[in-house]
Amino acid sequence: MTRAITHSTGHDMLPESGHAPRPGDQSTGRDALPFELMTRRGLLGGLGAAAALVALPRLTTGQGTPAASEGTPVAAPALVEAVRIDLTAEPPTLDPALTYAVDGWSIVHSVYDTLVGFDASGTLRPLLAETMDVVDPRLLEFRLRPGITFHNGEPFDSRAVAHSFERLVDPALGSQVAGNFAVVEEVREIDALTVQFVLSAPAPYLPAQMAVWLAIVPPSYASDPSNDLGATPVGTGPYRFVAWERGERVELAANTDYALGALKGFPVAKTAEFRFLPDGATRVAELRAGAADLVTAVPADQVEAIEGDGLTVLPVAVSGSTWVRIATDVAPFDDPRVRRALNHAVDTPAIIAALLGGFGRPLASFAVPTTIGYDPALEPLAYDPALARDLLAEAGLGDGFETTMAVSIGDRIDIAEAIAGFLADIGVSVTVVEEDGARFNATWKDPGAAPLRLVTWRGIFDPYTLLNLVVDEAGFLSRYRDEAVQAVLDAAATEQDPAVRAGQYAEVFRLLREEPAAIYLSDVTAINGLGPSMPAWTPRADGYVLPTVVPGG
Repeated sequence: MTRAITHSTGHDMLPESGHAPRPGDQSTGRDALPFELMTRRGLLGGLGAAAALVALPRLTTGQGTPAASEGTPVAAPALVEAVRIDLTAEPPTLDPALTYAVDGWSIVHSVYDTLVGFDASGTLRPLLAETMDVVDPRLLEFRLRPGITFHNGEPFDSRAVAHSFERLVDPALGSQVAGNFAVVEEVREIDALTVQFVLSAPAPYLPAQMAVWLAIVPPSYASDPSNDLGATPVGTGPYRFVAWERGERVELAANTDYALGALKGFPVAKTAEFRFLPDGATRVAELRAGAADLVTAVPADQVEAIEGDGLTVLPVAVSGSTWVRIATDVAPFDDPRVRRALNHAVDTPAIIAALLGGFGRPLASFAVPTTIGYDPALEPLAYDPALARDLLAEAGLGDGFETTMAVSIGDRIDIAEAIAGFLADIGVSVTVVEEDGARFNATWKDPGAAPLRLVTWRGIFDPYTLLNLVVDEAGFLSRYRDEAVQAVLDAAATEQDPAVRAGQYAEVFRLLREEPAAIYLSDVTAINGLGPSMPAWTPRADGYVLPTVVPGG
């Protein structure tokens, strides 16, 4: 492969998240918006930082039924009969504690709710909780919404919250994110609608963890060993589970009694069918034939065909980034000069232009504009193959070396091959190895696995999850170690002042530019295709494809 990338191979992208400037823009320099929809030829503005829940001593949406900002109750919209949504990959489970990718989250968060959640703009708000009080830095108290029931009729109450937490952290379940909640010493059921989380240390990141991972499950149903939440989920969300035909489709039905529509979104259809089509061209063909109402991850080379049929292409800036994780626990990647060389070797702007349709901007680290600690002045490591060769020579690798890069099946193999081509130009021979999702997710920390790993990660509002898992030396997915980075990570994990914490993460990202943990590529734009029968629908900054609409959102 040469450096001159001229076309897309048509492979589809794993739907993770990010922000995209107008092709060629370096910075918008404009007032930031909290969320962004883009036309194909222009953007409406920059993506702003998500609000941090912990910046407020008390968060509340008020008592009773959720209402519009002016205080008027919001009515649910009329439902169409059905919507058909094509995703890139079938999740291995619908258990919310064991779902780690956006396709799975799209279904899981259609069925389940959390105490607090990111709204469509990326702002963290109460959801099943009516209020959250930071009683002190080590005690969070949630007042729960009354009158909520699970799809099977069980009541939502403090018992459900406590059971859901205990289940998530149970070693027997084996959730990869259980460690993110290690700071919780106890969950106290004060009364039916009041629950407290007692912490061993201040944890300003905890509400953001709850928004993604702590889906509330019905305790009686979940405790019955004859039930399997991974196969037949039951929640309180805008849709209830109907059926799962493995390898084909998941069918959901609207929860017409959904009480949180003004916050999370009302159902748009009586039934929602999620189908799993890894090939992007196949998804587009289904859209053009009228067999699908919404398709995700439209390949850049398919956009004109969709528009030519009079259908809608909707690029959405979402919160996430794409990068190649570099394992620093094996030579020669333990030398930061080698890791910087890999970054200088890859022409990210060319990849964005040729393979991503111009949607995206090169990154200096993992952070995107929605991320706490993002610094727009931090410049990406520039494409400079001569400098890359010099750095390798300084590291004693003037003759180059061989290595491997793991890519999950269904991810962008064309991007991986382009990266391998750029690295070959500086003498680094990369073998790209496609792995099924289960193996890819199981080998992050395996010292015998590929040192390089192509990853798209979303959402990155609060960076704690990504950094705790991937960069922290004790992280569940980490093969990185740096004393200076670790010291700042440890400090940020307990810092209560939002401004100080943002500064600490800005320092982490600065250090990670100099001591790279990855080949940093770009932020991400979710490119969706919509058919003429698709009803009004609200895209989200976290990239979940929920068949819901927020009136006025």
